[in-house]
Amino acid sequence: MKTLQETLTVRIFRYEELTDTDRRLVDMAREATLRSYAPYSHFSVGAAALLANGVMVSGTNQENAAYPSGLCAERTTLFHAHSQYPDVAVIALAIAARTEQGLLESPLPPCGACRQVMLETEQRYGQPLRVLMSGAHETHEVTGMRNLLPLAFGSKFL
Repeated sequence: MKTLQETLTVRIFRYEELTDTDRRLVDMAREATLRSYAPYSHFSVGAAALLANGVMVSGTNQENAAYPSGLCAERTTLFHAHSQYPDVAVIALAIAARTEQGLLESPLPPCGACRQVMLETEQRYGQPLRVLMSGAHETHEVTGMRNLLPLAFGSKFL
C-alpha cells in the first residue's frame, strides 16, 4: 500500500494587507452581492474576475424556483468573462457572500461545480488561477486549482 498526501497552502490577509488591485477585486465581489437574485435562500454571492488585460468583470448568483436551474456567482462571472474576452486569461477570482444580516464573517469557499469550472478556466489559459475568498474581516488566497480540487477530473481523462 502507498499513501498519497496533499498539502494545501492558504494565505490569510486582513483587508488592509491586500494589494490595491486585490482590494478593488474584493470590493467588486462584495458590491456584486447586492445585485444577486436570491429570493429563496436570501444567500447572496458575488464574484469578480481579474483578466490578464487588467479588465475586471463581476457576476452574481441567480436563483430560480425550479431548483437547480439557478447558477452560482463564480460560474456566472467566469462564463461572462469567457464570452466577452475569449482570448484573455482569467488570473484571479474574488468571491464574497452576504445574508440579510450582512457580509459573511468567514470566507466562502466555492462549491464543487464551480471548482470544476475554475479548473477548466485555469487549464484553458495554462496558468494558475488565484482565488480570493473574502469574509467580513479577512480574505483567504489559494493559488492553483489543484489546491482547491485535488485529484481533479480534467481533459486528460477524456
